[in-house]
Parts: sequence; C-alpha cells; structure tokens
Amino acid sequence: MKNKNIFTNSKFVAIIATICCLLWGSAYPAIKIGYKLFNISSSNISSELVFAGYRFTIAGIILLIIAQKYGKKVFNISKKNVLELSLLGVTQTTLQYIFFYIGVANTTGVKSSIMNSTVTFFSVILAHYIYVDDKLNMQKIIGCTAGFIGVMIVNFSSDLLNFSFSFQGEGFVIIAAFIFSASSIYGKKLTKSMDVIIITGYSLFIGGLMLTLIGILFKGRVYNFTVESSLLLVYLALLSSVAFSLWNLLLKYNKVGPVSMFNFLTPIFGAVLSAIFLGETIFEIKNIVALILVCLGIWMVNREKVSICKNVVKLQ
Repeated sequence: MKNKNIFTNSKFVAIIATICCLLWGSAYPAIKIGYKLFNISSSNISSELVFAGYRFTIAGIILLIIAQKYGKKVFNISKKNVLELSLLGVTQTTLQYIFFYIGVANTTGVKSSIMNSTVTFFSVILAHYIYVDDKLNMQKIIGCTAGFIGVMIVNFSSDLLNFSFSFQGEGFVIIAAFIFSASSIYGKKLTKSMDVIIITGYSLFIGGLMLTLIGILFKGRVYNFTVESSLLLVYLALLSSVAFSLWNLLLKYNKVGPVSMFNFLTPIFGAVLSAIFLGETIFEIKNIVALILVCLGIWMVNREKVSICKNVVKLQ
C-alpha cells in the first residue's frame, strides 16, 4: 500500500518517468564514449558485439537478482519457458542490438537518438494489425506521420538541399527499432504466464551471452579495462536494469497513457547529452524541427492508451 501511495503521486511519477527517459537518452553518447575508452573502431563490428554482450549479460544478472530479492521465482521455469525466453532473448536483445550497436557506431548520437524513437511509431502500426482493440485512428496516424517526417528531416544537410543517409548507420538504427517493436509483441504474450521482470532479466542475460559468443567467434575482443571504462560499462548495464525496474513500477500503479507520454523526453535527452558529451551540433534548424516533430508524434500516439506500450521495455 505504501508503494502504491508513492508511485501514484503525480509529482513523483513525473520525476521518476523523467529520470528513466534521462537514463535511456544517455545511452547514445555513453555507447559512443565506450567505443573510445575501449579503443573499438566503427569498423570493428565483432568487438562492438562483445561490448554490447558484456553490458546486457550484466544487466540481465542485475535484474534477476532484483527479482530474486523481491521473492519472485527466478529459477522455477519450465523447459517450455526456457525455449520461449531464449527466442525472446535472441530476437529482442541479440538480433536487435547487432543492428543497434553497429548503427550507433556509424552515425552521430543526435541522429541515432532521433532515429531510434521510431520504435514508438512501429509499435503503434504493428498493434493495429495484431490487436482488435488497438486500431489506428486519426490522432495516431497524424502522430506517426509527424514522427517519420521528423526522422526524414534530420538526415538532410543544414541547408536542407542534400540528403545524407547511411544504411549501415541510420538504416541499422531504424531496423533495430523495428525488430524491438516486433519482438515486444512476442514478449507481451509471455507476460501472461511469467513475471515481466523475470522475462526481461532472462532476455537480457541470454541475448547478452549470445552477443558475446558471436563477437568472440568472429575474433572480437574488448581490451583496455581501466577504472573509467569499467565504470562506464557498469553504468550502461545499470542504466537498462534500473530504468526498466522504475518504469515497470510506474506502469504497475498507473495508467499506461499518462506515463508513456513522457517518452517524448528520451530523444530530447539523447540529442542534448550527445551535444554536451560528444561535441555534436544540435542547434541546427533541421535538428530542432526534427526533434519537435518526433516529440509531438510520440506525445500524440500516447495520449490515449496503447496496449502494446505497457510491455514495450526500453533497453537502450
């Protein structure tokens, strides 16, 4: 009852939701800084996968420890559950982050934070074809249209005359967003029989191990472990597990719509933090217009309850 009183307080909800979005937004510059600290070049794909694998394996372990602490039956899973969790881990973590980490390495933090916001719009579109009670309406169509226009605008040059789009950069980030949206539908199905924290913990752990093994198989390595680089890796792992746990508590005690509306802050934080820590340019007309359109789109599609959103877990 005490938790419910705290997590339904409007001011507390706003603060916690904003913190979650800040953490998710910080992932974009943090990943690129991690590449520098571990001396991983944008062409060293196998080492990028090992780096991602370490992060999500640790994040999964943290979530499972949290679940165990709160009395959840972490190890009481059937063979069927193992297969289901493995499939989710391979798609939602391994496959998605193969594209995401490679994409982030080949574009700017500002652009990747805006590109990845398409996960919200893909979720709304996919929900229309899968759920009978979650159809597109004019408000959602306008929101998705505004968001995708914003994503297009950010790929133009400053004078808006030249279009710059790298398939292995921006393209991979968008593919990652689509894979995450699609796999979240499968994850939603699993929540009917398993706890959502346990599902995400195992998904991260299994997917993280797969990323690590694939990277090592192709001779990827992560060297240069210093205090600074190790702390960054731990931060990235905590980012996923802590933000998810807090967000899940907000969704448990509140309606999805009011909480999900805060998602528009993630690309803003991602762009601003990339400008601060990576020295990237944000105060260009195209970036500002793109951010406004993307944030407006996210806000519009979340003004009313979107059933898929409750189970779309942010992992960046």
